[in-house]
Amino acid sequence: MKPLDEEQKKKIIESPPVGTWTLMLVVGLSFVVGWLFLYYGVFLPRGAVN
Repeated sequence: MKPLDEEQKKKIIESPPVGTWTLMLVVGLSFVVGWLFLYYGVFLPRGAVN
């Protein structure tokens, strides 16, 4: 593998972090799904606090 030239390095540095944004979106959605499951699947069926 040959080393990158300055133009390729600049292109990589200036490109948006697509993988990071994708990972943040997946983690955020999993938190929302988990919260909704706990709220609607666990807390509401048990009823009000006695």
